[in-house]
Amino acid sequence: MPISDIHVERDAFGRLAVTIAGGERFVPVTPVRAFPIAAPEEGLSLVSADGHEIAWIDRLADLPPAARTLIEAELASREFVPEIARILAVSSFACPSTWQVETDRGTSELILKGEEDIRRLSPTRLLIADSHGVQFLVRDMAKLDRHSRKLLDRFL
Repeated sequence: MPISDIHVERDAFGRLAVTIAGGERFVPVTPVRAFPIAAPEEGLSLVSADGHEIAWIDRLADLPPAARTLIEAELASREFVPEIARILAVSSFACPSTWQVETDRGTSELILKGEEDIRRLSPTRLLIADSHGVQFLVRDMAKLDRHSRKLLDRFL
């Protein structure tokens, strides 16, 4: 279905609503990224309340600005993956350990239960799960400052 045949809006209750060609309307609709970390701007499915795919969007940039804004706002309210910019301190090199980190959303503290909670997504990208289930992303280890890389290397 062409993107031009998809109309996205909020209903009176603030839920995302999609109307497709032919006038069929779906409320609520949930946007789901196919590859939220590796390719967040590509491959998006609009899913109905019963779990069926309504539409597939190859690239968010292909959407009209108003629809893209609504979908991005909905995704932001559902997805919470802070990106680690710096590791400020680590309480211990034995697990569990408490990490003080600076993220794109401010400073935070995470508790690493074990080294197995650090998952390598690519040679330079990591996903770190804390004891509360929050996922922290290290987009590129090479871009971390020297102190942060040194601390991280102790756990890898």
